[in-house]
Amino acid sequence: MPLINPSPVRATVPGPAGLPVIGSLLDLRRDSLGAFLRARREHGDLVRLEAGPPGLRSVFYAVFAPEGVQQVLATQAANFRKEHPLYEEVRQSFGNGLLTSQDTDYLRQRRLVQPLFTRRRVDGYATAISAEADAVTARWRTVQDGVVDLVPEMNRLALRTVARILFGLDVEAAVAAIHRCAPVINDYVVRRAYAPLKVPRDWPTPGNLRARRVTDELNALCDRIIAERRAAPGAGPAGAPDHQDLLSLLVAAGNEEDGALDATEIREQVLIFLLAGHETTATSMAFTLHLLARHPHEQTRIRAELVSVLGDRAPTAADLDRLPRLTQALKESMRLFPPAPVVSRRAVEATEVAGFALPAGADVVVAPWVTHRHPDLWEDPERFDPDRFAPVREAERHRYAWFPFGGGPRACIGQHFSMLESVLALATLLRSHELTAVDQRVPVAAGITLQATGPARVRLRAL
Repeated sequence: MPLINPSPVRATVPGPAGLPVIGSLLDLRRDSLGAFLRARREHGDLVRLEAGPPGLRSVFYAVFAPEGVQQVLATQAANFRKEHPLYEEVRQSFGNGLLTSQDTDYLRQRRLVQPLFTRRRVDGYATAISAEADAVTARWRTVQDGVVDLVPEMNRLALRTVARILFGLDVEAAVAAIHRCAPVINDYVVRRAYAPLKVPRDWPTPGNLRARRVTDELNALCDRIIAERRAAPGAGPAGAPDHQDLLSLLVAAGNEEDGALDATEIREQVLIFLLAGHETTATSMAFTLHLLARHPHEQTRIRAELVSVLGDRAPTAADLDRLPRLTQALKESMRLFPPAPVVSRRAVEATEVAGFALPAGADVVVAPWVTHRHPDLWEDPERFDPDRFAPVREAERHRYAWFPFGGGPRACIGQHFSMLESVLALATLLRSHELTAVDQRVPVAAGITLQATGPARVRLRAL
């Protein structure tokens, strides 16, 4: 097996000592993203962390250099599997969809679902994306004090957009249920994934009962809509390809080799698309707008690009490649605030990473939050600078210096959809309003996705 570092393999991976009994448990619970940054700064690009008391202690390895990230996600992807406790908890709550399935299950699902995410088909949803963004601009004009919090605003926009594209006319019921249920499930999953001792899910504790109630509500919603599509397929929103929503296409998906998705499989895919899809895109849009509100010169430059390219018309899918400055700002925002700040895997066999030996069964994380701030890769890494993503500079960097959509065979299937939605929605919002930051800094924490733990308020001025 080739080495990332040709020097002799070392068995002892460096890392923080932590507290005598619980190791780094408190640091990771208080601020895991800050703890990872300190670990890289003090101990290097491969770090061993321990958390929890003896007998319940978890040990994992954090990989920060792009060469190591590539090894985990791409070149040795078969050895680094989604068997981390976080994925098991997601699997238990949301089912075995594309995010969590493996081996033949994953390959079959990917073959069935991939045709729904071709560029041509995704581009067909541009009208629906623009319509939802237009509704936000209209509502913003009625805000009395002119101040909005971008976090809930973009969460609602992204959720309405993905629900409209998935469900067509059933947007309102879906949005209300997900808005109510998703935070409960996300918090439950993360708490269980990193708890030293897990209470069985079937015990009638308050947390288990609350999570079961909201999970049953989401399952029932999806099952009802899926049953309606099976009874009367083909109806979808204006702007959808062939006038079909994504759920109708999932119901109809199938081939001779793989058969078709059954009702449970469809529900599991839908839940992953709804929950993971809308949260990641919402994060990207909220932080892009907030960073531009803090950097008025960049905002003005992007607005000039929008006026030049679009004039008075609505943006379309064809404009995705015609708005380079806006796209660069979005990518820079995703560097500073990656929607998935930490990605987990488990090594099946003993292997080597960055010149160190890792044992079979080792839990491994790669952290876009840290790699995207690596001083060897990014000059003045905390500075917002869209010029970093000019084509020439992008071509000079390692492929895994920036990986908000993951990489390798498990790269995000919805990458083009997310970029299309973000660029078109941001273009619509920035052309209609000037934003000035009220909150200069937004605290964040790592959950299943990156979570803002404080407001990201801006003052609006209609143009």
